[in-house]
Amino acid sequence: MLDNCYQRETIEAGCDEAGRGCLAGSVFAAAVILPPDFSHPLLNDSKQMTERRRDMLREIIEREAVAWAVSEVTAERIDKINILNASIEAMNAAVARLSVVPGFLVIDGNRFNTASQIPFRCIVKGDGRYADIAAASVLAKTHRDEYMRRLDREYPVYGWSKNKGYPTRDHRLAIRRHGLSPYHRLTFNHDIDQQELF
Repeated sequence: MLDNCYQRETIEAGCDEAGRGCLAGSVFAAAVILPPDFSHPLLNDSKQMTERRRDMLREIIEREAVAWAVSEVTAERIDKINILNASIEAMNAAVARLSVVPGFLVIDGNRFNTASQIPFRCIVKGDGRYADIAAASVLAKTHRDEYMRRLDREYPVYGWSKNKGYPTRDHRLAIRRHGLSPYHRLTFNHDIDQQELF
């Protein structure tokens, strides 16, 4: 069972992102403030959960959280400011959209900056330690997957409903065959090694 939060002196929001390593689509981030007594035995780092469990937990988190918000930064913006800065921008935007102002932020990962006055702590693999970060990872992941399924209907040749824009072999082969879509990140490496094909 995950700890509910990192500290209890003030209202805490957990923050995480999804889609950082993708070749296509926006990066999404979520911020979540959980009730101090919230716990769920299935809640974990979203990457360790099945899609079905993530979707189930999304409903529970969105219903029971004190506040939650999701934000996205587009592929075009990612190409302008790089993926790290885009991820940080998305997390800041999610925090700014919370209906309750937190007094402290816990960020999954090791890099963050903010123009706000809210103190924060970066925690590597925090989504496997604290429920509020894990909840943010679930919301970021499920909202992004939903978005990629919508894009898949527009550009089905890339298989985004399955690969969600990540650099799978089939995704890279589709890029070779069909070129890039308007949703691909132009600054990312889309090539596939010659020896992978033959």
